[in-house]
Amino acid sequence: MNLALFIANRISLKAERTFSKLIVRIAIVGIMLGLGVMILSVAIEKGFKSEIREKVRGFNGDIQFVRYDLNSSYENSPFFLQKSNLDSTRNFNGVAHVVPFATKPGIIKANGEVEGVVLKGIDKDYDWTYFKGILNSGKTINFSDSAKAAKQIIISEVLAKRLNLKVGDDFLMYFVQESLRKRKFEIVGIYNTGVEEVDKTYVIGDISLIRKLNNWDENEVGGYEVRINDFERLDYFTYTLSDFLPPQIKTINVKDNYPIIFDWLSLLDVNAQVILILMLVVAVINMISALLIMILERTNMIGLLKALGESNWGIRKIFLYNALYLVGIGMILGNIFGIGLGYLQHQTHFFTLDEASYYMKFIPVQLDIIDVLLINGGTLLICLFILLIPSLLVTRISPIKAIAFK
Repeated sequence: MNLALFIANRISLKAERTFSKLIVRIAIVGIMLGLGVMILSVAIEKGFKSEIREKVRGFNGDIQFVRYDLNSSYENSPFFLQKSNLDSTRNFNGVAHVVPFATKPGIIKANGEVEGVVLKGIDKDYDWTYFKGILNSGKTINFSDSAKAAKQIIISEVLAKRLNLKVGDDFLMYFVQESLRKRKFEIVGIYNTGVEEVDKTYVIGDISLIRKLNNWDENEVGGYEVRINDFERLDYFTYTLSDFLPPQIKTINVKDNYPIIFDWLSLLDVNAQVILILMLVVAVINMISALLIMILERTNMIGLLKALGESNWGIRKIFLYNALYLVGIGMILGNIFGIGLGYLQHQTHFFTLDEASYYMKFIPVQLDIIDVLLINGGTLLICLFILLIPSLLVTRISPIKAIAFK
């Protein structure tokens, strides 16, 4: 029989001393809350980054090919890309799709209101997967009829509310150029990304209209949007894909287009790290306090075991086993608390947010089994390593004084 393990089991939750039981329960609750909060912190941080990143890259693409010039306006400079360049890019391993686009500023006049916007033109090859998920009402542009497609438009919910418009309404849009031009559009869809910089600026239409307004050739575009499969390799693809392009074309990624948003996302990593450290410190302090109190309350037992010939390490193992038992219970409860609450939020979106400030209506949660295992393993190892220190108190207890201790 393992004597240290047997005694540890007897003095843990089965202890008759009321004060010891209270301290044990407080330590377990501390471990539970600390571990649960750490799991939730990482899951929420990853959820925030993933949701906001997908919103921005879904609208903008991961990488854009644009003409290399000093043009800093919303209206792109046109260029033509050879089929060989496009094929090399589309066939490159890791590239999901490459689609053309063009942008042109305009002014919407409707219901006595005026709003400045940017028309983003796309064609029949555009991937609507992301847009179908953010459409609040209506549908996407139907490119089967080119004449009708040129008159269809998708606007944001923000613009629809400002201009008092809905699906099926039409309005005039004015394009300021050498000769003022206006076009009539019918709203076929209303979207909402939750990203204010996008929603208050862009409307979606047919790229052929922009070509006609700017007198471009049929194959000229304002740029190309590239979507990649692995966003973590964004910088690699940004530099590598430039090798397939002529010198006058440059690559620019979504982080360059929206630096403020991605700088803010990078700060979330720091916040999560601070929370992890604080929660771990709280858990460790709880366990150290509990172990010290249990050692002091068991001074008579320690003295008796030493008098019977038990070694210091053997007695230390009793309290380390006890600590491991308490940490284990706390971690099981912490996992139930953290994973359970995270799963509940993921399914119900019970906890909401101010979309104007956080780009989304609810707290996003992204649970990853690897993260959970790493947090559990790290917490267990650190707690046990730190608990070796207070267990040294056993070596300083004299058998004679301990037996006489009241």
